[in-house]
Amino acid sequence: MEKSIAIICGGGPAPGINTVISTLTKTFIKDGFKVLGVNHGYKGLLSDNPEIEVLDYTKADQIYSRGGSTLIMSRFKPKNSDFKSDFFKKHNVKLLVTIGGDDTASTAGRLVKYLTKEALDIAHIHVPKTIDNDLPLPDRNPTFGFHTAKDEGVRIGNTVYEDARTSENWFVVSAMGRSAGHLAFGIASACHFPMMIIPEMFNKTKITFDKIINMVISSIIKSKIRGIEYGVAMISEGVFHFVDEDEIKNSGINFTYDEHGHPELGNVSKSHIFNYLLQVRLKELGIELKSRPVEIGYELRCCKPIAFDLTLCTLLGIGVKKLFDQGISGCIVSADSNGDVTPLYLKDFEDENGKVPPRLVDIESDMAQLFIKHLIYIRERDYEAAKQYVSNPEDYDVKKILNWN
Repeated sequence: MEKSIAIICGGGPAPGINTVISTLTKTFIKDGFKVLGVNHGYKGLLSDNPEIEVLDYTKADQIYSRGGSTLIMSRFKPKNSDFKSDFFKKHNVKLLVTIGGDDTASTAGRLVKYLTKEALDIAHIHVPKTIDNDLPLPDRNPTFGFHTAKDEGVRIGNTVYEDARTSENWFVVSAMGRSAGHLAFGIASACHFPMMIIPEMFNKTKITFDKIINMVISSIIKSKIRGIEYGVAMISEGVFHFVDEDEIKNSGINFTYDEHGHPELGNVSKSHIFNYLLQVRLKELGIELKSRPVEIGYELRCCKPIAFDLTLCTLLGIGVKKLFDQGISGCIVSADSNGDVTPLYLKDFEDENGKVPPRLVDIESDMAQLFIKHLIYIRERDYEAAKQYVSNPEDYDVKKILNWN
């Protein structure tokens, strides 16, 4: 029977998925493998009637530079009781390639153990993807899709900043990032936004809405002192993961709640929340200023990959074949800054609870400190001038807010 490989995609989209699928297809069919693309992730793979597409060179050539994913993705996370071997036996699968985050990878590890007990020798290699750039790859190498997402975010960010200048408005922008601020940091620093706020900045104090809004107001007041009546404040959505739930519930925002009584943050625009809280505070202070919310989120996930990600994803796809030919399984394919492909293993990343801790922005690095130093905010030398807007300017000193003094 003809040997085959199966490809599934888990989690959310990231630019470059099609490039990986295309490269895998071209590389494996050259060596006589049938390449099976399975729709709907694990849900499809383990269903009674999987929706399968046999991928060929023509299809691979058509999709390699496209955004999105030709294979429909799913966040379904199966229990061990959901596992079955029918698909793998029927199609003589020799390799399962998963494209996704750490959940997708760890689930494959459980599935392969089950298949081994079923006397099936099936290799597994995982291709890591996330626009959040928060997987702890060696040498701080980026996850695929991050640079394309950042590039698209900068395009949007520059347009927003131009609007701010043109109309003398402020914009409150929020960017995706589950718990790390890489995307917000990259966009804000590239666009020269006068203020950016990422969770990593709160390394010496607790994150609260008051502190976040005071940092934005600090930038507004300092800009006014300098005669500048416009600006953009970038706030990473990741700060929400560190704000107490009670504070979120008491923020004055109308949330929907899940069956456990937790606010469903995914149903609400984070930039609208921050902008609302900013407007409430500005009215309390008597500062007249128009601000508008802009959410930078889903627009970034399915755009066409830029050259960096086209190259990286091609290398990772070829790298899967290299590791498979070497008999390596149960690993993540990785390429270092020299372009050398090596296998990585989840156990090398996991903490004592079996979780993969997110890679954060290195807030102590020269790059982070220099960019933050050149943001626009109130310092001690500005206190006297700032008193025309607030009676307690020290409360708006960003270094004091962050307890960095």
